[in-house]
Amino acid sequence: MKDISIIKSINFKDYKSHMKGSWSTSWPLIFVMLFEFLISITDVYIAGKLGKEYQASVGFVSQIYFIFIVLANAITIGSVSVLSRQFTSGEKRKFSDSVYSIILAVSAAGVVLSILGILLGPLTIDIMSIPEELKIICRPLIMILAGGMSFHYFLINSNGILRASRNVKKSMVTMAFVSSANIGLNFFLVFNTSLGYKGIALSTSLSYLLGSIINYIHVAALMERIKSFSFSLVKEVISIGWPSGLLQVAWTAGYTLLYLIVSMLPENNVDVIAAFTNGIRIEAAIYMPAFAFAMSSAVITGNFLGEKKSDNAFRSGIATGLTGVLFISVLSIFVIFNAGTLSGFLSVNPVVIGECKYYLIISMIGEPLTAWAMILGGSLNGAGDTKSVMVIVAASMWIVRLPLCYLLAIWMGLGSHAIWWSMNISILIHAVFITQRYLSGKWVRKALI
Repeated sequence: MKDISIIKSINFKDYKSHMKGSWSTSWPLIFVMLFEFLISITDVYIAGKLGKEYQASVGFVSQIYFIFIVLANAITIGSVSVLSRQFTSGEKRKFSDSVYSIILAVSAAGVVLSILGILLGPLTIDIMSIPEELKIICRPLIMILAGGMSFHYFLINSNGILRASRNVKKSMVTMAFVSSANIGLNFFLVFNTSLGYKGIALSTSLSYLLGSIINYIHVAALMERIKSFSFSLVKEVISIGWPSGLLQVAWTAGYTLLYLIVSMLPENNVDVIAAFTNGIRIEAAIYMPAFAFAMSSAVITGNFLGEKKSDNAFRSGIATGLTGVLFISVLSIFVIFNAGTLSGFLSVNPVVIGECKYYLIISMIGEPLTAWAMILGGSLNGAGDTKSVMVIVAASMWIVRLPLCYLLAIWMGLGSHAIWWSMNISILIHAVFITQRYLSGKWVRKALI
């Protein structure tokens, strides 16, 4: 294939059309992410009512737990890439078999990882260099979350199947139920039963069970009566998804190491860990809509490539990226001007509130760049170009962010604010290299071979 004049295809006379198509897919996903955010923020809010140690523990456990669900996210990225193309290519029977194969594979993986999580979760907590008072709280939390991991695996992947088949509104309804159940159970179990803080984890696991039941009904309707398991399809999904899985391990391990770097601070380390936990949760209000645009971009790109419309696939990524940056910029400005109020919502500790405020202000400066990089990365993932995304994002974390955080904050003694600014520097580098990869057009040529 001749070197596609893909750069020349960037004209915005049809931007309005692409923007409309992008928004129709993105807005339900924004609500899906909103419901995910409400689950997360409720956990931190309730933990804050119990004390800063519980807030810090919930934040740390969430990082460890994410490592165990990496495979679910990796399979989802691979399945969305494959299924979004199959859905628009007219191969109805192949699509049905693919859905069936993915459901069986992810269900088996969820059960295995749930067992491993129960067995290895507490051991993982024990080897971490965090204060002992946090370890005592973290151990039961990770075990309860691991117990519901198989339901979470099914929920994540069934949501991906619904996105790929243009049933994203059904996914949105499911997550509305999951969020409502989680919030209600959180308040009931923590404050009205003997479970106490353990109810935070149990409410999450039970809500995932509810979501799995609802999504099974939706997904079953996409499969034909006669089903066939395809090893080759699962292999294709894994071949596309494994770089994303490895990336998520690297990213989550990087954030875990960030927590450890924060714990090395000579003053107020527990307070700063709690502030970091709160800041991440508030930042998720911005990050999750950006992630929604990225997921939307992956589906739209895959659908266009399934129809062999390479120029539309390319332009749609740019259109979604620009739309997402405008949307995220408005939200970021709001957070900057209300950072103190938002910080005070999650804690009554003045040190935690003050540190969280500075984290939000600094992180919001880089948020539009984060959105741009995530959305273009979503398009690359939708085309199956997951390896390039893995290399760029992992390098920005492990070669730039983590060494810079340690060098400035610990070795040079510049404190926590140096960590927050180092994160922004790594985001800038991430955005530059993702943009370069996207504009090269190599991912389009590769997908059409």
